Amino acid sequence: MNFWFHVADVFLTFFHSLLMVFNLIGWLFPATRRLNLFTLLLTFGSWTFLGYWYGWGYCPLTDLHFEILEKLGHKHLPPSYLQFILNRFLGWDISTRLADYITVGGLSVAALGSIVVNFRSLSHQRKPKGTKY
Repeated sequence: MNFWFHVADVFLTFFHSLLMVFNLIGWLFPATRRLNLFTLLLTFGSWTFLGYWYGWGYCPLTDLHFEILEKLGHKHLPPSYLQFILNRFLGWDISTRLADYITVGGLSVAALGSIVVNFRSLSHQRKPKGTKY
């Protein structure tokens, strides 16, 4: 049983970290822009709609991963997944407030970028051929 918790820990660390990076930069690549907008909407939806019941900024991936880590014996896990990742891989111990600022700021910039490039792409698709604007 312990083996599967370790497998789940590795998988969730990889998947959740990849999702975080994709949320931040996926809008930069034309092929992934729509998927990026979708994952950003899911992330904001989790933070707000699920957050209404579970606490603002709630993430089911973080919740599941921390549950597994607790079963593996980890204690005193931080409230932020960013804090956890930075400490686990870089040994950095940042405050919850700083982690929240980085998380919300980074995702807000990514969301704005994603919205702009997706709407530009949509408006270019609708433009009749032969028009300049």
